[in-house]
Amino acid sequence: MAGQRTIITLPDEDRAWLEEYSKAHGISMAEGVRTALRLLRENKQKDTYRALVERTQGTWVQGDGLDYQRRLRADWEDNAGNAR
Repeated sequence: MAGQRTIITLPDEDRAWLEEYSKAHGISMAEGVRTALRLLRENKQKDTYRALVERTQGTWVQGDGLDYQRRLRADWEDNAGNAR
């Protein structure tokens, strides 16, 4: 794996937990940290998506959006020659 070595300082309690976790899962402590960072980044992306959904919530004001979506898709299917 390409990358740079990074030194971090952890409280004794966190280091002990990481060491125990890593041993229990058969991974290195470095892999435990990489896994934690990956999960943190994934959660951040989910939070960003949620924030976008919340910001755009209520922007459709022209009636039932689901009904509109269904009619639009039905038109696409009809125009593509697909039977419903």
